Amino acid sequence: MPGRKVRVLVAKPGLDGHDRGARVVARALRDAGMEVIYTGLHQTPEQIAETALQEDVDVIGLSILSGAHMTLTPRIKGLLQEKGLGDIALVVGGIIPEDDAAELLKGGFADQVFTPGDSLDKITGCINGIISSHRKS
Repeated sequence: MPGRKVRVLVAKPGLDGHDRGARVVARALRDAGMEVIYTGLHQTPEQIAETALQEDVDVIGLSILSGAHMTLTPRIKGLLQEKGLGDIALVVGGIIPEDDAAELLKGGFADQVFTPGDSLDKITGCINGIISSHRKS
């Protein structure tokens, strides 16, 4: 919907208890004019998909530092598809090896993967770019 603020769900799936990075990214997205819903720690894939549905989000940003990205990301993507939410962009950030990032992207499980060292400007710019292309199609 043109003119509406981009709505981003920032989620911490799994047992990872470190959310400083997720909070920093959430703040940067807010500062860039996006509406951010932060779910907090220890969310299940089912909780994330249900929150995405209830909050009518455009993008889900997963922060995963636990190493479970190859299990959690496809599971969340599958749940979104089951709920008819396959058009929600899914971006993943965290400690993700290059080969795994390539597999997530190639498999269609993620629209973008961010790793340590990626700037906040890159993250916000990429999300804006993804949304622009989704809204045009």
